[in-house]
Amino acid sequence: MIEYLKGEVTELDPTKAIVECAGVGYECNISVYTYDKLKIGQVFKLYIDESIREDAHQLYGFISKQERAIFRLLISVSGVGPNTARCIQSSLSPDELVAVISTGNDRQLKNVKGIGSKTAQRIIVDLKDKIGNLGIAAATAATSAVVAQNENGDEAIQALIALGYPLANANKAITQLLAKDPEMSVQALIKAGLHMM
Repeated sequence: MIEYLKGEVTELDPTKAIVECAGVGYECNISVYTYDKLKIGQVFKLYIDESIREDAHQLYGFISKQERAIFRLLISVSGVGPNTARCIQSSLSPDELVAVISTGNDRQLKNVKGIGSKTAQRIIVDLKDKIGNLGIAAATAATSAVVAQNENGDEAIQALIALGYPLANANKAITQLLAKDPEMSVQALIKAGLHMM
């Protein structure tokens, strides 16, 4: 079992990184969250989860143990495979995902490509009690809970997504705005959110 790979990133795109360790290049499937932290030509440590099937041996690489722990929880849910889990983690940062699951906000999960209503609810039901044990960004999760309980915030996020902005960016902007003023109108949130993009 590979715990982690530490080496130079020689190739990189939003879904894959090649990490060279002692002259061997390992292809790792990554999330956009991890991609944002990596740079070609620099040495990084990626925590690994191995997926071994009859027809393939794939490595999934994560910038932190917490991100890998969330991945392992996600793939433990019936109907959620490694690629679906990676899609979820590319749309939501670890602390945002913890907030979405712990507050039962299935609407944000349904915005992820390939996640329907039943799968979103199954993820929340199966992981709500387990996700809190990871200790990831409790403060941010609490702040994000404001968005989950605020209809204006949810509508503003949906509007920003419809305008072509990524879910993670929209969620972050609206969370920050609601933390300052929970009474902001949908229109004010969208307008201020656009300035933050």
